[in-house]
Amino acid sequence: MRQVALITGAGSGLGRSVALALARRGCTVAVADIAAATAEATVRLCRDAGGEAHAMVGDLTAADEPEQTITGAAGRFGRLDILVNNAGYGATESFFEMTPALWDRTLSLNLRSVALACAAAGRIMRGQRSGRIVNITSPASRMALPNYLAYAASKAGVDAVTRAAAIALAPFGVLVNSVAPGMMDTEMQRSTEADLARLDGRSDLPAFLAERTRRVPLGRRTDCDEVAAGVVWLALDAPPYVTAERLNLSGGLDKD
Repeated sequence: MRQVALITGAGSGLGRSVALALARRGCTVAVADIAAATAEATVRLCRDAGGEAHAMVGDLTAADEPEQTITGAAGRFGRLDILVNNAGYGATESFFEMTPALWDRTLSLNLRSVALACAAAGRIMRGQRSGRIVNITSPASRMALPNYLAYAASKAGVDAVTRAAAIALAPFGVLVNSVAPGMMDTEMQRSTEADLARLDGRSDLPAFLAERTRRVPLGRRTDCDEVAAGVVWLALDAPPYVTAERLNLSGGLDKD
């Protein structure tokens, strides 16, 4: 029997890489994204790779959407074995000019939807007595980032949700873990760093990026496929005694 995996934010970036990697491993993949065109593009790539895939379009910041997405996937395929909470939003604001709108959007997608999706998937997996949930967090959750505070706080919340969900679901054989990618080549990473440079008064963006890369002990940045390999390991291959853990895929940046 094919395992059924639901990946949020799978229309591009890390989510797409995870969807493709799971499809190549024989999973049936539910591709959830806010944009129909990008979700369908990922579905086509999964099918080209020999997998079975289906697009699910919705806005996870809507009150009922996390549960509807979870129950929709389980209803279509008859079960849910893997949930990857990857959808996320990050934007910069000066600490002294923070706005309610940015906080509301960031926490709604990055934290509230993750918590509600974990609970909805947990109810299904509890009945199955099996399942694995992987949440995408960030090294930012452990850093002091005045100009990126809403994002950092949201990911600290994801860490808390991961631990709590792992304990709640442990009696039912359901594993909940997280992955913290480092400096990863995505559009959000590029735009965020450009904004951070501007807020810091830095006009030489290449020099700013080079300085940030030098902070990584391994001396380089990562990409979506490399991080996806870690997500897939937790989703399929990690021993069934691994839960409530955080896998740091940050090249040593998140070393404490």
